[in-house]
Amino acid sequence: VQLQASGGGLVQAGGSLRLSCAASGRTLSMYDVGWFRQTPGKERDFVAAIGGSAGTTYYADSVKGRLTISRDSAKNTVYMQMNSLKPEDTAVYYCAAKRWYSSNYYSTAVYDYWGQGTLVTVSS
Repeated sequence: VQLQASGGGLVQAGGSLRLSCAASGRTLSMYDVGWFRQTPGKERDFVAAIGGSAGTTYYADSVKGRLTISRDSAKNTVYMQMNSLKPEDTAVYYCAAKRWYSSNYYSTAVYDYWGQGTLVTVSS
């Protein structure tokens, strides 16, 4: 499956963005999909994930209540609605997909496919 992340941009603190992760080649609902973010010199950190089967969602503590991950199967796309953005949310955001055999949603190592990343910049 090929993934295309989009929707990043520059926004003021307190603002909102919606990131999209569009898939081609395979039906995205067959996979668990996660969002990760990375800043220069740091590791890629888990942000949110959605299960492919039941659609269960998972969030990092730092984003709970502000970010919402969802799936549109008809569009073969996963979204992440980002509200109440903070300067510390500034990062390159990557979407990734993995098969269902692993119940670990939080580690980059279990994801099989990655999008190219989209930059989110939150100004103070």
